[in-house]
Amino acid sequence: MDKSQEIFEKACRLMPGGVSSPVRAFRAVGMTPRFIERAKGSHIYDVDGHDYIDYIGSWGPMILGHAHPEVAEAVCRAVYRGTSYGAPTEGEVTLCEMIIDAVPSVEMVRLVNSGTEAVMSAIRAARGYTGRDYIVKFEGCYHGHSDGLLVKAGSGLMTQNVPDSAGVPEAYASKTLTAVYNDLDSVKALFEACGNQIAALIVEPVAANMGVVLPKPGFLEGLRKITEDYGSLLIFDEVITGFRLGYSGAQGYYNVLPDMTTMGKIIGGGMPLAAYGGRKEIMEMVAPSGPVYQAGTLSGNPAAVAAGIKTLEILKNHPEIYVRAESQAAKLEKAFLENIKKYDVAAVCNRIGSLMSIFFTKQPVTDYSSAASSDLKRFKEYFAAMLAGGIYIAPSQFEALFVSGVHSDEDICRTELAIGKALGQWQR
Repeated sequence: MDKSQEIFEKACRLMPGGVSSPVRAFRAVGMTPRFIERAKGSHIYDVDGHDYIDYIGSWGPMILGHAHPEVAEAVCRAVYRGTSYGAPTEGEVTLCEMIIDAVPSVEMVRLVNSGTEAVMSAIRAARGYTGRDYIVKFEGCYHGHSDGLLVKAGSGLMTQNVPDSAGVPEAYASKTLTAVYNDLDSVKALFEACGNQIAALIVEPVAANMGVVLPKPGFLEGLRKITEDYGSLLIFDEVITGFRLGYSGAQGYYNVLPDMTTMGKIIGGGMPLAAYGGRKEIMEMVAPSGPVYQAGTLSGNPAAVAAGIKTLEILKNHPEIYVRAESQAAKLEKAFLENIKKYDVAAVCNRIGSLMSIFFTKQPVTDYSSAASSDLKRFKEYFAAMLAGGIYIAPSQFEALFVSGVHSDEDICRTELAIGKALGQWQR
């Protein structure tokens, strides 16, 4: 028995599913999760001594690679001054200033601890600002595990949603309306039916939680117009795309400005930190300035803030990091496409910048239903082959592959070889 298996068996007696977050359990791929001991740069090492080229990157934050020396040094300096104060620090002000300077639509920001908390708080602020109860989300877009967002769409656009998780009151979930990603007509139908009750529409500007799904031309612009027409707020969930598609995020990339933005992952440099922000008049509704209550003992934690400041500072001063990450991702996309064609595999590859996904389906993936048409058995076999080849990717068909600015040419060459072997395994 290897050490990961041994630890996992013990963990299963102590933790639900043996993990602190569900996808880590490797259940979708029928394997034992690798328990990680350390990471450096583009590589991650498990307790059994295996070395993997890492394309999870802690699910997105590690655009500078693991244990970046400047980020690690900033965290250590902060920790030696004290791990938490429960009081304001100058670092919070500096980080908020950097976020406001970088993200075009944000005039005021509040720091929190997780993407889930950021989204939950932004929606509460939107409801408080508009005085309305309903929100609109898209099928397949994940915005954290707060109660009102764990819903699934019915067979019709106006079918009442039911909770997608036990423990969520159906009456609460019914305040969330679900549209089809990349389908403006589905959005218009919801707003025509109850637009004067919709506080906000929330969207991942590039969907990355059903695999990577790009917005069709005009889709984000259409959402901007519809929400403006009905006096609703447009919220961009940039927990993944923020500081990933560029220093100004997806809204800078597509030049579409929302009313509010949620951020996480990269802004904490791998530490637990997130934020939500937006127009000043909306954010001034948040306590203690206004009546919308939100608080957090560890919000603005000094060690997390130090990691965020140093990470954003490096990204701002070294834009070539984005160029390199995209260039390396483009090489992997080319390898996927060439091997899909070579071995006649029913698969498509979606990529934008340093984000990508391969879907084992014949049809273009533009929304949840097309993503869900993927062959999960084939993904499971592909995952096993990649892991055996020393490539650490997400153990789920519906997650993204993240390329960092420190993936080397050697890393890419090794990954290209692994892709060829993984996609060639079904050759007749």
